[in-house]
Amino acid sequence: MKKINEFRMTVDAKSVNESFCRAVCAAFSAQADPGVEAVGDVKTAVSEAVTNCIVHAYAEKGGKIYLSAALYENGIIKITVRDRGCGIPDVRRAMEPLYTTKGDDRSGLGFSVMQTFSDKLTVRSKPGRGTTVVIEKMIRGAADV
Repeated sequence: MKKINEFRMTVDAKSVNESFCRAVCAAFSAQADPGVEAVGDVKTAVSEAVTNCIVHAYAEKGGKIYLSAALYENGIIKITVRDRGCGIPDVRRAMEPLYTTKGDDRSGLGFSVMQTFSDKLTVRSKPGRGTTVVIEKMIRGAADV
């Protein structure tokens, strides 16, 4: 699988940057001439991943979010969202629908939403060291890039 293009960036873990990260990934995917639905899927999955960093990894106290993406000639985009926050002690449990460590207004659907809007979702985490989420999505038209 040959890489066509890629980017990397770092942003502060602030809620104002969630929409920025979403827009950057949508714009990056546009070079592959994807359909509107595919771009929407990318935006939704990225939004959830970045929000998880802000709310859970850093408990809204600040930190850095590391965002990167690569577009491949077979039409797949791989987006990586990484933090160096608190980490997840039990990833399998955290990925269960409705599970949340926050008792407030959180629905516990973040990972479920990411899975729904991606073709493959990988989550790696170490308590005290952070979490890496890799979103893979087929973007139509990328083979022509």
